[in-house]
Amino acid sequence: MFATIRRYEGVDQSRIAELIKRADETLVPTLSDLPGFRGYYLVEAGDGVVSSIGVFDTSSHADQSHLVASDWIRDQKLEAALPNRPTVTAGEVVVHKTAELAQA
Repeated sequence: MFATIRRYEGVDQSRIAELIKRADETLVPTLSDLPGFRGYYLVEAGDGVVSSIGVFDTSSHADQSHLVASDWIRDQKLEAALPNRPTVTAGEVVVHKTAELAQA
């Protein structure tokens, strides 16, 4: 499993709600259709900081997601809302644990 964390700083705070809504409605469905998709998380940390965490089977799958996200920012005309390039941390997930979902 491979994860990519992108930290965006200087995000236009007046557009964060718009960014979240668009990510939920258009980016996440596109990412979830990619091969190797395991999960995506968007974290609003306040003070103009937003981080995304993408989890995929392999590094090549994660690389494909980067291209999709870059195209999405351009297509959604969000360059002004996300004026700075993100700080990227990527690598193999070496330890992980998730809670089991309750069965109904």
